[in-house]
Amino acid sequence: MIIDTFSSLWHSSGFANVEDYRQIIMIVLSCVLLYLGIVRQFEPLLLVGIAFGMLLTNLPISGVFTPGLWVGVTDYGAVLREGGLLDILYIGVKSGLYPSLIFLGVGAMTDFGPMLSNPRSMLLGAAAQLGIYCALILAIIFGFSGQEGASIGIIGGADGPTAIWLTGKLAPHLLGPIAIAAYSYMALVPLIQPPIMRALTTKKEREVKMEQLRVVSKTEKILFPIVVSIVTILVLPSVAPLVGSLMLGNLLRECGVVERLSDTAQNALMNTVVIFLSLAVGATTMYSSFLTPETLKIIVLGLLAFAFSTVGGVLFGKLMYRLSGGKINPLIGSAGVSAVPMAARVSQKEGQRANPSNFLLMHAMGPNVAGVIGSAVAAGFLLAVFG
Repeated sequence: MIIDTFSSLWHSSGFANVEDYRQIIMIVLSCVLLYLGIVRQFEPLLLVGIAFGMLLTNLPISGVFTPGLWVGVTDYGAVLREGGLLDILYIGVKSGLYPSLIFLGVGAMTDFGPMLSNPRSMLLGAAAQLGIYCALILAIIFGFSGQEGASIGIIGGADGPTAIWLTGKLAPHLLGPIAIAAYSYMALVPLIQPPIMRALTTKKEREVKMEQLRVVSKTEKILFPIVVSIVTILVLPSVAPLVGSLMLGNLLRECGVVERLSDTAQNALMNTVVIFLSLAVGATTMYSSFLTPETLKIIVLGLLAFAFSTVGGVLFGKLMYRLSGGKINPLIGSAGVSAVPMAARVSQKEGQRANPSNFLLMHAMGPNVAGVIGSAVAAGFLLAVFG
């Protein structure tokens, strides 16, 4: 009796149901990512949850995520009835709910004042999306479909929620590696960007001190999210969930009459959604779909996308430097990727390295927040083309 009981326990345990050595590799990899998130603090707010979701989904017979339920799914009834915990959470990714709610929080935390005080910075934010389209072309050359290439290319926007939103729509089977690549490269901004910035600029250009920004009125800040929502969504309706949520969050911040809602969007709601989103994304990293040659290609293409975006921003910054008669420091162009505010801080650091009296942070924040809008618009365009 006792032997039968222990035998039954053993055969029903995960230890006895390891089907593939790759499950062990994924469990080890999830522990490595947890180390990077907790100890090295690489994008910990999302990487810790993603890594733990990866751990749960690759533990044998845990039942928390069932990829088979998502094959050809047309409604979520079967998922709600038969799915595990992470299947239910994944509905928010598949529907685009979580990225949109995160954009709501991002909008509530973002001050578009630096961009409004220098509208030319919006051009830098647009130029820094170059990597998206370069990576898209390279991905198609490497054998990916147009939908997969678009999802890989969006890594170049350095915007995790946007990458998750677009990939969830176009290529959900690549969600795990694309999300991990996007957030890993965002965390590595201080390592990836400076060599490119220094290689493309002269010491004289990096030393340029820019004039103080003008003060933006409250009326301008209130009108901005309303006008942007109307114009952008009329031109590109597919981007409505992201841009609409971003601008609503910013309006809550700037209108001054709904402080409680703004605070909720920035804190309680944002934190809750981040937990759900990170776990659901981690759930998609099943060993059978993650440990493939395609994942390695995505990691390489993501790095190239990020590098090309930095190149695009800096080169356009050099053009503006020439056209302005040397009044614009081209280093701020690298901040056009939407890794807010890390990319702006890198521009500040490189500027001070060339000229200790230089202060570029607020100037760099203009293209930095413009990049958030730019990456969302690029995602909407790609969805309209490949969706």
